Amino acid sequence: MPKQKVIARDISWLSFNARVLQEAADPSVPLRERIRFLGITSNNLDEFFRVRVAALKRLAEVEKKKGKVYLDTSPEAILEEIQEKVIEQQKEFERTWNEILRELKKQKIFLIKDTQLNKEQQKFVTNYFNEEVRTNIVPLILENLQSFPVLNDKSIYLACKLSKADKSIPQRFALVSIPSRRLSRFLILPSKQGEHHIILLEDVIRFCLPHIFSFFGYDIFSSHIIKVTRDAEFDIDNDISTSLIQKIEKGLKNRKKGKPVRFVYDKEIDPSLLTYLVKRLGLLEKDNIIPGGRIHNFKDFIDFPESVFAQKNPRKKPFIHPSLKNTNRITDIVLQKDVLLNFPYHSFDSVTDFLREAAIDPEVVSIKITCYRLAPRSKIINALTNAVRNGKVVTVVLELKARFDEEANLEWKEELEEAGVNVLIGVHDMKVHAKLCLIKKRVNNQTIHYGFVSTGNMNERTARIYADHCLLTSDRNIMADVNRIFTYLEQPESRLHVLRSCKKLILCPTSLRKQIIEFIDKEIKTAKAKKPAAITVKLNSLSDVTLIDKLYEAAKSGVEIQLVIRGICCMLTENKHFKIPIHAISIVDEYLEHARIMVFHNNGKERVFISSADWMVRNLDYRVEATCPILEKGIQQELKDILQIQLSDNIKGRILNNSLSNQYVNPRNTKKVRSQVETYNYLYRKLST
Repeated sequence: MPKQKVIARDISWLSFNARVLQEAADPSVPLRERIRFLGITSNNLDEFFRVRVAALKRLAEVEKKKGKVYLDTSPEAILEEIQEKVIEQQKEFERTWNEILRELKKQKIFLIKDTQLNKEQQKFVTNYFNEEVRTNIVPLILENLQSFPVLNDKSIYLACKLSKADKSIPQRFALVSIPSRRLSRFLILPSKQGEHHIILLEDVIRFCLPHIFSFFGYDIFSSHIIKVTRDAEFDIDNDISTSLIQKIEKGLKNRKKGKPVRFVYDKEIDPSLLTYLVKRLGLLEKDNIIPGGRIHNFKDFIDFPESVFAQKNPRKKPFIHPSLKNTNRITDIVLQKDVLLNFPYHSFDSVTDFLREAAIDPEVVSIKITCYRLAPRSKIINALTNAVRNGKVVTVVLELKARFDEEANLEWKEELEEAGVNVLIGVHDMKVHAKLCLIKKRVNNQTIHYGFVSTGNMNERTARIYADHCLLTSDRNIMADVNRIFTYLEQPESRLHVLRSCKKLILCPTSLRKQIIEFIDKEIKTAKAKKPAAITVKLNSLSDVTLIDKLYEAAKSGVEIQLVIRGICCMLTENKHFKIPIHAISIVDEYLEHARIMVFHNNGKERVFISSADWMVRNLDYRVEATCPILEKGIQQELKDILQIQLSDNIKGRILNNSLSNQYVNPRNTKKVRSQVETYNYLYRKLST
């Protein structure tokens, strides 16, 4: 049997989510943040089942009908391993949650059940139910329904067994949807001085079940939370008479009816009720039927009430980049020199101010920008619509296929078009994931282009918690390439050759894969000549087998390889044939490490790049992505310094090894380095230099 070449992508992802769970389990993390990390773990897992597990199930069906599919391991085998690991992580999740509950009690914060309410609290809950909750729920008696209701995969349900003590009427089963998207999941109750009592919305409903079902004459009620996760993919068919917008709208409707890929339930549920639900939902044992605790949809705990904590742990405020601090016009600085914004340390306000300036600048003729994920009340959109009002020609490339943002982006499309913005909706069979902006101005009959290339979304909300880099530049060669990309996006069916003509930016799907291989080959050649050779890469995900093979070849040739990979890392980083051991770590901390950086030693003339692309097949071959060279020596050094800080992290860094143990980097006797704190300090010190 051949040796394993890479780690299965989905197993590596579960290892990443285990690192997020480690943060929740870490007693040195503030309690409010630990609860937030539990919420993130839960939300991540929901998305994983909706997308990846659903895809594996479809592949397993294809394999049954048509024979082996192109995977190193069969989909069925991967699904079995996923099931084992998820149940294992579920146990750790519950252990962590119970530990957090004990810590909450020490701080006089109590999450109480419906059975623990005192008289005053009972009255408070009843009033709240009557005033706020009753009109937001629709109880369903299941035996009365010919077809089982479609359960929303973002919702949780109270599965109820109704019975009579004297058995004079037959028992019935009922479902109540918990309206946590309309009402807060958390209700703060009247409490003793110095204490905080909180009840969950489902326990409010539990307490009021006798009122809800009083009409039927039952006097015994048992209720337990259940949740269904559905296949979130939708197929965009090839019906040429249907527009992309109509296809996406249809797909969004179909997504709500997607096949169940996971069913989780309170393990204390009545066995007869569980059997009934599994049968009515048409689930099989292999359909990831997972027992759990009393609480589900922990993603809501990201918004656990902050007011109940005596000790607040506010994040450090972002600050204005030193080059932009003492200027009235960001544009004037960018026309003189490149500026690298490092989020969330530098303020995202500089980006919105940059666009606002362009919106009112009488010399600006047009603004073009790509948008993938936007904030709910986007300041970016506000600046762009203001630009239209000021007579600018504004073009927005809006990616309608951005997963789970399709609906929001359809709404943005409508709003932008009403304002007079020219909206382009991406490329057939590809996603536009590049983060670009091109501003054109006319000064003394000359055309000047300036703008930015970024690793992250134009989203002021996520820019507070995502670590990204955004290069503000007026470099003629870079801006000429950005212009070429927008020229292509205006007519993608006939202008692919325009992408291939780019000279400074390295683009997907046309050239990045080939260029990375050339860069690695050059380092291999240098190492074989007994000269220093090195590659440092920071990514969200590394799963492309061709590039992993190239890195294996480089490591065996003596190239020094350093990796900072936040999420998926399919590479087996330990091998006795590597001449220099690979240093590979993952950092999970307060901010989400989202940036992509590449540094190639290049015989001492280092090449430094920022990119929107991960080293994954989907990014390299099926998306429009932009990789931008950093040309200014000071900015090159800044990025290398930040990478070196991250590679030295021995507080939040985990070793990416073959066994996926998520072992923390051992600080030994060296100075303790928490990279996100040290990066903030490093950049903040530049304010005074």
